[in-house]
Amino acid sequence: MLRIGCVKYLNARPLIHGGEGGVDFDHPSALCNKLAARKLDVALVSSFEFLRNPIYRIVDDVSISSDGPVYSVVVAHRGEIDQIEEIELDPASETSVNLLRCLIAELGLNPRLARCRTTIWPTSAESKTSGRARLVIGDQAVRFRRQYANEFSFWDLGEHWHKSVGLPFVYALWLIRPEVADPKQIANRLRNLRDGNLANLDELIAELVAGVADPGAQKELTREFLSRYYREHLRFSFGEREKEGLRIFANLCTKRSLLPNRDLALGVV
Repeated sequence: MLRIGCVKYLNARPLIHGGEGGVDFDHPSALCNKLAARKLDVALVSSFEFLRNPIYRIVDDVSISSDGPVYSVVVAHRGEIDQIEEIELDPASETSVNLLRCLIAELGLNPRLARCRTTIWPTSAESKTSGRARLVIGDQAVRFRRQYANEFSFWDLGEHWHKSVGLPFVYALWLIRPEVADPKQIANRLRNLRDGNLANLDELIAELVAGVADPGAQKELTREFLSRYYREHLRFSFGEREKEGLRIFANLCTKRSLLPNRDLALGVV
């Protein structure tokens, strides 16, 4: 039985909905650890996991990417971004954290980066004047933006990556462990699953709104929002532009000593 893991966010639903067998849904960092520890055979995980440990086969033509604002990977802040003294980090995604490190360094910004102190943030009077901000990702970012749209500004990492590089940013990839047999057949199944869900995206959205496709989904989500999110903010391909964007991200991480200096070969199947 193939052991499959997948990020537990809305952005992954078009890649996993309708898949056969049990799936381990978890946060990106937890899935990376399970894949590295051989507790999973295949997982949709942070792209940084491949850059850090490029032993895996990548399922070609499939990713979670953005080619502009991504909406769900943002720094929530008050005031001007260059006045922020500290950014609290969501530990769930190493890709987003390292993307933030690269972007602020390229802009010449130098806020302190700290682990989140609390799960509830930041609506107190202190947070409005302390120069603090927070990196929020995934469904938490979607929820936070919809709840506090009038109280905060949102510095969208996908938007600022595109302004800087002019290419898509790749947040997540399907990775297959090297010892797994017949990776091509697995990759074809995952590509077909993606294609079927995108061809019937309105049906998937209706099921999400009704709570059928994901009983834990946010009840306040609307068809209009999900349609914009999936069609305007997210991309689910991994073509030449996405691959070049990933290579540039790897080079920036190497420049910032977040990765060792080595040639990057994308082993796709």
